[in-house]
Amino acid sequence: MSILERIHLSIIREVDRQGSLTAAASRLNLTQSALSHSIAKLEKQIGIAVWHREGRSLRPTQAGEWLLAVANRLLPQLTHAEERLQQFAKGERGNLRIGMECHPCYQWLLKIVAPYLDTWPKVDVDVRQKVQFGGIGALFGYDIDMLVTPDPLFKPGLRFEPVFDYEQVLVVGPDHRLRDAEFVEARQVADEVLITYPVPTDRLDIYTRFLMPAGINPKRHKEIETTDIMLLMVSHGRGVAALPRWMVEEFGGRFGVSPVRLGPDGVDKQIFLGFREADADIDYLRAFVDMALAHRDAAAARL
Repeated sequence: MSILERIHLSIIREVDRQGSLTAAASRLNLTQSALSHSIAKLEKQIGIAVWHREGRSLRPTQAGEWLLAVANRLLPQLTHAEERLQQFAKGERGNLRIGMECHPCYQWLLKIVAPYLDTWPKVDVDVRQKVQFGGIGALFGYDIDMLVTPDPLFKPGLRFEPVFDYEQVLVVGPDHRLRDAEFVEARQVADEVLITYPVPTDRLDIYTRFLMPAGINPKRHKEIETTDIMLLMVSHGRGVAALPRWMVEEFGGRFGVSPVRLGPDGVDKQIFLGFREADADIDYLRAFVDMALAHRDAAAARL
């Protein structure tokens, strides 16, 4: 008979999340006495406490911390497995949960998702943008099945495939002095208001690959979440922006903005699709990667 059961892991995780036995019991639809009895029985069987009781508060022991780490790792996987089995039982193929780790990637993703939904009608697609800058953990934790990112972090158990090449550029308005420049030097941005998505500067290529190596900072850094508002601000002379060239060429025409190369060699980037190696042979996941590659090749052929 197994000593450690799923309910034990669920209790330990919920107590950590909710901060009390009462709140955890309510979340798990248990009475507080049933919850306490379950953990007390486990502690007796394993011969060690999982919590230190300090008044009404609980502090995990070393064993409790270890069990909490196990719970955070295994419970999402069990939930994922149950969802997959339910989908099979209903005649569905599955659910492809895609996490986004960059703002511009969303516009690119739409070009792939639309034909994918037509090709795989029995696969649901769920796009999650709240995993920004926590995508690797979301993959390992089975919160998502695929990560769209321009900055892959290669780790054992994960695979990343480049599916789209693009160039990061400076975006300037119709009356800007750099509008017709072949390229811009870092020092020429020192007097500008630089508009970017709300991303830490250590993850912005215009900083890490263009401004910082030259020891330059813009006059002011302004963050805007929406691409249209960003382009509107640039078109009215309220600053310059950093965006992929393809976005400027596709959406910038109605704002009268122009792309300018960052430095004589430009700043080249790629979009990657990351997924767990264990899932590499799932047909509908592989099909999404293949469709992204086909879109890339078709776009390159048109150039």
